[in-house]
Amino acid sequence: MKLPKYQLKAEKSLLVFEFISEGPKGQIPKLIKFSETNLKGLFNLAFGDKDQNTGEINDTIISNNGDSEKVLATVVSTLYAFTDKHPETYVLATGSTKSRTRLYRMGITKYFDEIQKDFFIYGLRKDEWENFEKEIEYEAFLAKRKKTTKFAL
Repeated sequence: MKLPKYQLKAEKSLLVFEFISEGPKGQIPKLIKFSETNLKGLFNLAFGDKDQNTGEINDTIISNNGDSEKVLATVVSTLYAFTDKHPETYVLATGSTKSRTRLYRMGITKYFDEIQKDFFIYGLRKDEWENFEKEIEYEAFLAKRKKTTKFAL
């Protein structure tokens, strides 16, 4: 996505990313973690404010720092970085609440034409995974990086 993004700090494994949201409510540390689930090759994407006491993600706080598009673009950039390093993985994302899951769907919908150039996107509805379609309410989302073709000269 060709949107402004925040500068990221990442661990070498590209499993954990940090950045600072800047807006009317000040500087808010954010954290993104990719964690392998009990299914091999399936990673969960967790995102939220970084709890300054525990160092963990707090995904229940509503920051409203006026920079949601920049935050979304930053999170998506970590998905690219993570799947560059781990190209065969699937990444699962869902909101901590129904309204957050709806916000994720709206973000995917808004940039779907661009996202689908590089990723297969699926939505979970009624315990079934299906190809993502705009305007359908989903319980979770799954992304799989499309293979890139390398050209030899």
